[in-house]
This record gives sequence, structure tokens and C-alpha cells, in this order.
Amino acid sequence: MQARTAMAMRRTIQPTWTTKGTKRTTRIGRTNTMALDPDNTSVLVAGGGGVAMDVARALKDRGAWVWCMQRSEARRAEVEDMLAFLVKADALDAESVGKAMDAADGLDVVVSTVGGTTAQPQADGQGNINLIEEAAKRGVKRFVLVTSIGTGDSKDAPPKPVYDTLEPVLVEKTKAEERLKQLGNEMEYVIVRPGGLKSDPATGNGVLTEDVRVCGAIHREDVAELVCQAVFSDKAKNKVLSAVDRNQLFGEPEFDVFVL
Repeated sequence: MQARTAMAMRRTIQPTWTTKGTKRTTRIGRTNTMALDPDNTSVLVAGGGGVAMDVARALKDRGAWVWCMQRSEARRAEVEDMLAFLVKADALDAESVGKAMDAADGLDVVVSTVGGTTAQPQADGQGNINLIEEAAKRGVKRFVLVTSIGTGDSKDAPPKPVYDTLEPVLVEKTKAEERLKQLGNEMEYVIVRPGGLKSDPATGNGVLTEDVRVCGAIHREDVAELVCQAVFSDKAKNKVLSAVDRNQLFGEPEFDVFVL
């Protein structure tokens, strides 16, 4: 109840935002086109840790209202310390997902980093599909799905041994991507496909591209920053984007950077 009251009060304030044009650069900053006002946006971030927690922090830094959907209470203190809310749900249980979304009053955006393992990849597929379908039912404006390079039409980007190892997960993630695209007439979407993830601090060299041939590594914090930009950018609407560190590419490919 307190969360809903606070949200209602916050939504009565409509601050004016100004943005300056930016040039293409390696440095990552705020988006220059915003689909939503961060200060009046309610976001559900689904995922147990890693990128999900970094996304939640980045969103809070921009002033968004953030709900973290997780399967356990283990990170409750960490979530509440950033002044976010924790809602407990299992992505593979559509009913609990719906209840979690209902707890976030006036939900505008869902970000999902949900995933499983190669031995149990169901969360990558059906878990994300449950989130996608429940969000569409509730009129969510935008769904940002974090998958991986190697899904869909980027299947040939990773080295074959890497793809073969991750195939069970990548096949399931592809199913979730396809379902999200099918609902594109009901809900805006952004699909972000990171390369190999590293846990070191952000480099600031993370970039996005529509080129499905690109592969490389990227740090989790840099992925989170790019995802956060995609939440608020009109230019990201209904885009499928690979995310890599420009200095950690496989080979020396030439590609166009997609600037938000």
C-alpha cells in the first residue's frame, strides 16, 4: 500500500526534461531520445542477480520506480537498500508472475534477464514467455528482453564450439524472442543480445549493433547501462541489438554502432 501511495504521489509531478544531442562516441551516456520519463516510470526487473541487479541500480540512478522480481528473499536487503521493492515469483509459474506484476502499480516496462542452465534451460524459454504474455495482458508499454548472441539470426556469430555448448539455452532464448516479436503489435519490445559476460567493473566501451555477425565479450555493468538506455529510448523501439565491448571483439569485424 505504501508503495502504491508513493507511486500515485510521484505521478502527479510532471518535471520538464531537456536533452542535448550527442555524437557517436565510445563513452556511454544518457539517451538523446526518451520514450518515457524516468522519474515517472515503473519498471519490473525480472532476474535473480548479476545483470538484473545492475539494471535495477542503473534504473534507480535515473529516478525510476523499480520492482525486482526474484524467486527468493535472499537479496531483499540489497534490493531495499537501493530503495527498490522486491516481489517474489517464479518465472515458470505464470500465476505468480501475474501477481508480481499486479504488485507494481501502473507498470510501464518489464526488463527480463531470466535464464536457466544448459541442463535446465526452461526458464530461458517458457519462463520468459510467461513474463512476456503476462506483461502484454496488463498493457505494459515496453518489454526489454536480455538474451544472448547466438540466438535467432545471430546463430552463426559465436564460434561453433561455443554455440554447441550453449545450444540448449540458445534454442530456448530464441523461442522467447519469437514470442515477444509476435506480440509486437500489442507491446513495444527491445531485444538485447550480449556477448560473453564478464563480472569485472564497467569499461564504458559497451556498444550496440544491429549486425548479427558480431561477437565478443562485454562486462555485466556495461550491459546493464545499455539495457537501461534502451528502456527509455524511442530509437530502440522494436529493435534487436547485439551488445559487445568494442575492445573485446572476436576477430576484427567492421560494423555500425547503433547509437541510442
